[in-house]
Amino acid sequence: MHNHASRHAQQVLTVAQGRGQLAGPAADPSVARSWLRCLEQHHLDPAQAMAPAVIEHARMLERREQLQQVLEISNNEMNSLHRQLAGCGRAVLLTDARGVILNCITEQAEKRTFEQAGLWLGADWSEACEGTNGIGTCLVERQPLTIHQDEHFRSRHTGLTCSASPVFDPHGELLAVLDVSSARQDVSRQSQFHTMALVNLSAKAIEGCHFLRSYEGEWLLRFHAQAEYIGQFSEGLLAFDGDGRVSAVNQSAINLLGLPRQRLLGRTLVELFDCRLDDLLGRASPQPSASWPLYTQRGQLLFAMLRGQARRSPQALGAQALATPGLCLADPTLQSDFRRALRVYERDVPLLIGGETGTGKEAFAKALHLASSRGGKPFVALNCAAIPESLIESELFGYRGGSFTGARKEGMRGKLQQADGGTLFLDEIGDMPLTLQTRLLRVLEERRVEPIGGESQAIDVRVISASHRDLTERVASGQFRQDLFYRLNGLVLELPALRERSDKSALLDFLLAEEARGQALRLDEPARAALLAYPWPGNVRQLRNVLRTLCALCDAGVINHAELPAEIRHTPVPLAPLAAPKPDQLGAAERTALLAVLEAQRWHISRSAEQLGISRNTLYRKLRKHGIARLG
Repeated sequence: MHNHASRHAQQVLTVAQGRGQLAGPAADPSVARSWLRCLEQHHLDPAQAMAPAVIEHARMLERREQLQQVLEISNNEMNSLHRQLAGCGRAVLLTDARGVILNCITEQAEKRTFEQAGLWLGADWSEACEGTNGIGTCLVERQPLTIHQDEHFRSRHTGLTCSASPVFDPHGELLAVLDVSSARQDVSRQSQFHTMALVNLSAKAIEGCHFLRSYEGEWLLRFHAQAEYIGQFSEGLLAFDGDGRVSAVNQSAINLLGLPRQRLLGRTLVELFDCRLDDLLGRASPQPSASWPLYTQRGQLLFAMLRGQARRSPQALGAQALATPGLCLADPTLQSDFRRALRVYERDVPLLIGGETGTGKEAFAKALHLASSRGGKPFVALNCAAIPESLIESELFGYRGGSFTGARKEGMRGKLQQADGGTLFLDEIGDMPLTLQTRLLRVLEERRVEPIGGESQAIDVRVISASHRDLTERVASGQFRQDLFYRLNGLVLELPALRERSDKSALLDFLLAEEARGQALRLDEPARAALLAYPWPGNVRQLRNVLRTLCALCDAGVINHAELPAEIRHTPVPLAPLAAPKPDQLGAAERTALLAVLEAQRWHISRSAEQLGISRNTLYRKLRKHGIARLG
């Protein structure tokens, strides 16, 4: 052992003599930098066999007090990490930003081994004291790393293998270090890859939880490029005040937004995201569970949740605030219906939406949900016609594990339970079997759901139903319960067929902008005229699918008439009227066109001006001329 210590000390000392010939353990750049610091800055002796210094008990208690919240948060994470590494003879440690160990979790039988190695409460493992080691070098390098055996500076520590990851506070300052150390000699460096990954994940989990706790009383935006990653360690976290000014961001938010921390702090949300502050705050929920799309000012699509108290009255929504992904409301009748529907929805009045297949009944229902006070809660849709009759009951009501042959042992939450606190959208309600209609009526009356084989549970769900069938006819023929029909049709809305809508041109621009996904695409005039003249038997769904295909195949930035499907190309286009319109009609037409493009571009002035082929100043001048302003 003495010979090994001497050889190791000699190997370390050679680093000071020739930096160009770094090899062996010092081949790792972070290890080489650390060894040089230990020799040149800290003037440490690699052969010195002294045990690590331990601070006084009172000072350790003071440091624990300073990090009380982090210690509380990290305790469960450290125990979980230790369980995942069970049987590997490892200690899980948490230090403060100076490298002093404040918490240690290990098996009782191994405690003595780690204490002999110097890993005990109050021990100072900073690089200045103990040379190159997982904790101290992580503090300096500010990144996850593993220091394996001979990579340690001191000969005394070459029996250890340490994987450490930094924990940062919401302002990017180093808060703590999470470390897993092993005193076993048979630990290879390759075997540490898995351990290092677990340590890093745990550190990020502690970091995220600390961020959430630190801004418990403030607005907190959680976001990611993929909706399913919200709530995971890689989510972006952004705290802001009531004026929408950013007060803190985590590293994931910095990465997702592509801007350094100093360029984010102090900026307003409307500078970063393509939204209005009132609309954003209206989506807040104390415990958000459903994400929604949010575009950055650069056009990047993210998905977000907002924690906080909703700060918007749905009745105060302006026409422009009603524009949500997948829904255009430039038709005055449709806009009026939306406002009426929103008012009754907020009073817990059931809605029944009719209309031909493809008119956008689910998009209309989801837009209502998002614009309401429940916008941050779940929106759950069930198509009663698309699910086999034998499966609708379990899909809608759920079941307890083992309640029937083939049931999953953990059971399944039904759509009603999934929608608790939010909205359940029942599409093609007219196709629901009569036996289930009876159960659904009971749920709506009692506000309780009973899963198959389970016990009754209270739920808070608002129901929006839809059907392309005439439910009064189905009631008359005995295929639909009359009492359920009266329970569902608090307000009945009929969505117009696409051929009947007055905002076909605006809708065309709106859907083209959505399907283009940030590409600068436009229609030439013959193509636009043909698309507007076509009767669209499949309604909005058919139009969207056609535009999606055209966008995918377009290379030149302009969609030409020749690229349209044959049946649309051959549709007769009505001739324009010979009589010139009156001046006031021209003004009204220009105003309508401006509003349509603004809605389609979600009121992004630069993109709207580009689509219209005019400058931003000209667009602003026309907005003033027509008295167009975005409402609150």
